[in-house]
Amino acid sequence: MNKYICLLRGINVSGKNLIKMDTLKVALENLGFAQVKTYIQSGNIVFVSIAIHTNTLETLINEKIKKVFKLDIPVLVINEKDFNSIILANNFLKDSKIEPSKLHITFMAQKPLVDNIDVIATLNFGTDQFEISSDQIFLYCPNGYGNTKLTNTFFEKKLKVNCTTRNWNTVLKLAEMLEGIN
Repeated sequence: MNKYICLLRGINVSGKNLIKMDTLKVALENLGFAQVKTYIQSGNIVFVSIAIHTNTLETLINEKIKKVFKLDIPVLVINEKDFNSIILANNFLKDSKIEPSKLHITFMAQKPLVDNIDVIATLNFGTDQFEISSDQIFLYCPNGYGNTKLTNTFFEKKLKVNCTTRNWNTVLKLAEMLEGIN
């Protein structure tokens, strides 16, 4: 059995794409997943499953959400090893002046094309900073994520990939939840 994190994009925001976490938990247990736990209402799930490719898990979860909730929600699944590697790869943590509460990670469904990365590499975002590493983007927004132009929509349009962002505290909480699963 392997441990996984599932991130849903754009649910329970401003009364749209409503998914109750207790119903979602049961739906995922009905797929055969074990120790399913959700964190807050924005689509953060940890679970255990037999070893399956993450792409297959994403499709299974997406289809289950379509069936149960009648919603087509982007789903991203990351295995425990990769999730922990992502956390360790955050170079912003090396700077003691960085406030962890201003850190975020934008998870991408796949690696963007280099040409698309080059387009945004030349743009100026003031004090906001980002670093693209494989299929995630580490963000530092000193004035808060609510005040940045470096949003999911920005990255999706410029990099032409589906994205979902989590704040650093949520990322660490999900890692802690993974660790707590047997």
